[in-house]
Amino acid sequence: MTSYTLHQLSQLIDHTNLKPDATPKSMAILCEEAKHYQFKMVAINQVQSKLCAKLLKQTPVDIGAAIAFPLGQVTKEVKCFETKNAIENGATEIDYVINITELKAGNLAYIEDEMLKIVTICRQHNVVSKVIFENCYLTNDEKIALCKIASKVKPDFIKTSTGFGPSGATLEDVALMKKHVDPSVKVKAAGGIRDAETFKKMIAAGAQRIGTSAGVKIIDQLKQELLDTGKDTIEID
Repeated sequence: MTSYTLHQLSQLIDHTNLKPDATPKSMAILCEEAKHYQFKMVAINQVQSKLCAKLLKQTPVDIGAAIAFPLGQVTKEVKCFETKNAIENGATEIDYVINITELKAGNLAYIEDEMLKIVTICRQHNVVSKVIFENCYLTNDEKIALCKIASKVKPDFIKTSTGFGPSGATLEDVALMKKHVDPSVKVKAAGGIRDAETFKKMIAAGAQRIGTSAGVKIIDQLKQELLDTGKDTIEID
């Protein structure tokens, strides 16, 4: 059992707006909510990096750019350029989608080389790297193979989903990833996490970061839980 303050729980959230029709006003709202609720990061499409970096200047909130999102079906060279461009525009975290086609073809050397290239760029710029598996399309053996590659390359996080596939994070996948990846690599759960109970279950399963567009709702629910119990912390088993 681990006790968390409300602030510690807020710091586990990547506050997300990856909608294709997101406007500058949408980004302004997202960034204001992130500042107010003290979320760890705003998760945005790569093209929004410069705007959000400007809106969040001189705040502790990180800017997380989604790369090759949501399909992952571009070349390594394009992913690397997109990563560098996002960082140049102010991104401080990178979430990229693996090439699922190459994984399905059994080309693990390609997957490792792609991961190494992107993670190296992130390390060179002191930027957090996250590798999106998109588990809804993968077998357990493929997920484990990705965990083994990540254990070798050591990105900062491996991540369950984009939220754009037919299903998102599951407790089983979080537990599987946590079990098979090197302990130095953290697990991020994303996709379909919309309430405090699911949020807590994902953390209990081993997630150390949560991507969600429902962060405000989740923290408000947790705040109410603290008021109802009269406690200062929330315990998660």
